[in-house]
Parts: sequence; structure tokens; C-alpha cells
Amino acid sequence: MIDELLGEAEAKMHQAVEHLQGEFATVRTGRANAGILHRVLVDYYGTPTPLQQLASTSVPEPQLLVIQPYDRSSLGAIEKAIQMSSLGMNPSNDGTVIRLAFPALNEERRKELIKVVRHLAEEARVAVRNVRRHAKSDIDSLEGQVSEDDVRRGEASLQELTDGFIKKVDELLQHKESELLEV
Repeated sequence: MIDELLGEAEAKMHQAVEHLQGEFATVRTGRANAGILHRVLVDYYGTPTPLQQLASTSVPEPQLLVIQPYDRSSLGAIEKAIQMSSLGMNPSNDGTVIRLAFPALNEERRKELIKVVRHLAEEARVAVRNVRRHAKSDIDSLEGQVSEDDVRRGEASLQELTDGFIKKVDELLQHKESELLEV
């Protein structure tokens, strides 16, 4: 029973770390990354549609992202959606593709983005700790059904699991910060 609870807790902690990776992918660095467009919704014939469903993206140069719509009539809507998004980028449209040039980040913007990624990492740590808290209470509730030693071993395993996922979050944060500080 305790093994099932630990397995469930591990799966939830893994989801929290995967969510953090997805959030980090949407934070703009000085390099072109198609991941920043995952949250962009395009008003396509009156329906908010994710950009990935309307166009293909490629990175021909480190500072350039090219968006090629599957339907050329959606070009204007895609351009407008990018302008209205919180990316702070101005797309250029040549009639067939949209180009997004990634300017180098200034020092102030880098510091802002580092604060954002630290906040995201802290949210992930809190999520992992919440999973641990719930799993610990579930393990404690088993105390009458299993031996006290099994409960203590389960709690120790749960703490090891938690420490491992917190370490993984810290490694992701460190990598993203170094990516942001790269000139």
C-alpha cells in the first residue's frame, strides 16, 4: 500500500517538474525558440486556435524564427495574435511567411526574466512539497493497518523522493538562469 502511495506521489512530482519545463520553454531568451509561441491563440474564423495548429515554425538562424501558415489567408490573423500577445515582439510579414527577429536582451530585461523563472521554480517546489504533504498524511493514516516501521520507512522514502525532485527543479532553474545570462 505504501509503495502505491509513493508511486502516485512520484508521478505527481514528475508532472510538476514537466510543467516547470514547459513554463521555462515559454520564457523568451535571446535565442529563437518555437516554445514561446505555445500560448499564442489566433482568432481563426472566430475561434481561438493555438498557433501550432495553423502554422509550422522553424529556426533558420539563432536570432530568427520563421512561421509558415498552412493557410495563407490566416497570415494576418497570426501576425495580429503575435502582436497582441505578451511576447513584446513585432513580426514582419512578407506575404508568405512571418519572421520574428529576437533582439538581444538588455541587462534590465534579463534581470526581470530571472525573477520570473525563479518565481516559476518556487511554484514548482511548492507543488512538489504539497504532493509530499498529501502523501505523508495518506501514509500516516495507514498506521493502524501496517507496522510503525513500514510507516517510518515510507516517510523516509517519500522525503528522498521529494529531495530528488527539488534538486531537479534547482538544476532546471540554474540552467535557465545561465541561458538568460548568456550574451
